[in-house]
Amino acid sequence: MAGPGPEAVRQGILVATYACVARWGLSKTTVEDAAREAGVSRATVYRYFPGGRDELMSAVVSWEYARFFTRLYEEVQSAASLEEVMERGLSFAGRAIKEHEVLQRILQTEPDVLLPRLTTEAQSTQELVAAFLVPYLTRHELAPGVVLAEAADFLARMVLSYISSPGRWDLDDPSQLARLVRAELLAGIVPPAARGA
Repeated sequence: MAGPGPEAVRQGILVATYACVARWGLSKTTVEDAAREAGVSRATVYRYFPGGRDELMSAVVSWEYARFFTRLYEEVQSAASLEEVMERGLSFAGRAIKEHEVLQRILQTEPDVLLPRLTTEAQSTQELVAAFLVPYLTRHELAPGVVLAEAADFLARMVLSYISSPGRWDLDDPSQLARLVRAELLAGIVPPAARGA
């Protein structure tokens, strides 16, 4: 009987490594820990992650990051308007980050280890969020002088910024979310008459 395929083995190593990170943190998790948790040899881990521990940790951060944004996409994909996309997205993301026990613990205990890894994900994520917003922006009449690509890029940057640091805004409060999106983020991009605000 054939064993698991390469992708299943790689996924198993990532899941196991994440479990180790949840238990001990990023800096204390070793290749040996991951191999033991996954039920594979160290050689197998190195076959899939030849860069060793650094590559494995980066892959785990990227994997969990992708899982988060997949769930975010599922949350907003049925939204009918730009406003609804942004409000739903900010609400979900703010809640998910606060409730993510592993992320919160690592941010408190090992921010110097985690944040550089997240920064490497930021540019591609920003581009994905901007591309996702473009179809919603094209449904609106944009304010004079607003360039579609620049507006999408700006909104993506702002959304990602508020997700990680909401400041005075309570992302659990629908009325505050509506004010943030309509009065601040979309101000100057979409005229109030075009969004019914």
